[in-house]
Amino acid sequence: MVREPMLTTVPIADLRPTQLTVGMREVEAKRKRWREIAAKEGGKFLGRHMIPTVLGPKARHYVVDHHHLARALHDEGVKDVAVTLIANLSKLEQDEFWTVMDNRSWMHPFDSKGERRHYEDIPKRMADLVDDPFRSLAGELRRAGGFAKDTTPFSEFLWADFLRRRMKRKTIERDFERAVEKAIKLAKSEDAAYLPGWCGPLEEA
Repeated sequence: MVREPMLTTVPIADLRPTQLTVGMREVEAKRKRWREIAAKEGGKFLGRHMIPTVLGPKARHYVVDHHHLARALHDEGVKDVAVTLIANLSKLEQDEFWTVMDNRSWMHPFDSKGERRHYEDIPKRMADLVDDPFRSLAGELRRAGGFAKDTTPFSEFLWADFLRRRMKRKTIERDFERAVEKAIKLAKSEDAAYLPGWCGPLEEA
């Protein structure tokens, strides 16, 4: 029998991340959007955008998607969010819990250099997630049509890592728009064919 996800409300300050980084440009865009709708549609928006979590040791809620939204709402002073509980692993010991999370692709323990870290290095709070400019670039690349939205877990981080290996961080920090143009060309190359949401090579003129 398939069980329906459980819905509950949790303080954002109590949510635990399952990744080390976010794209701060993505977070800022979501903060701006929230400010535009908070007064009139804030309640409806929060009702439609529930945060999926896994209940871990000590009954803590670990976020498995929508880190950027959770961070944006936190930075905008929102205190509580609705969460969708997709699994209860609260009976597991800490190391066993992270092994299961890793096995199910419910965590992404890579830092802003794209290097894998120990689960103990994952921040304990949304406020402590650090910026990865390549994650912002990947998000903008998808919006620009560079690749299609995909259900593969952490797919935009896979694209971020692909770009990280082919572009310099300074390029993004100095001229973001130019970096997007370069990223689109890379995304349409055969080199990117293995990535989720790849849209094929550039059409020949």
